[in-house]
Amino acid sequence: MPGIFVDADACPVKQEIYRVARRYGVRVTLVAESWMRIPEEDGLELVVVKGDFDAADDWIVEHVGAGDVVITADIPLAARCLELGARVLGLKGREFTEGSIGEALAGRELLSELRDLGVTTGGPAPFDKRDRSRFLQRLDEIVQSVVRASDASDTAADDTGTT
Repeated sequence: MPGIFVDADACPVKQEIYRVARRYGVRVTLVAESWMRIPEEDGLELVVVKGDFDAADDWIVEHVGAGDVVITADIPLAARCLELGARVLGLKGREFTEGSIGEALAGRELLSELRDLGVTTGGPAPFDKRDRSRFLQRLDEIVQSVVRASDASDTAADDTGTT
């Protein structure tokens, strides 16, 4: 069964993630650099990692697999997870894909170079209700898709007598 891995430190959509996970019976692993309160229920786990700046990202990459869903705003982490066959969703409901990740990485690099040159680039637009709604809708679609694919794979394995 697929799982949801959350880059949790600054994630504003945890409640939406819990809601979708409950609906489909999918486990959620929140990975953070510090402790945070999460609901005490089966299928929800908090992993607190210590170490360098990318320790949480590295933990996710070490544990994610094909068919899992990763929630992150971190574009390099998204790229690493896509290479492992995971589905990746940004916090505003944008799914990162093999076809879109190159453009996202290039845009991130361009903005970084502009900031290094002293150009004021502004920040991302504020997170609003539409972003939350778009995220919830897209997460529901993705989780439904991976659960369906997992069920089909399990059925095919049962039909052939393999597991």
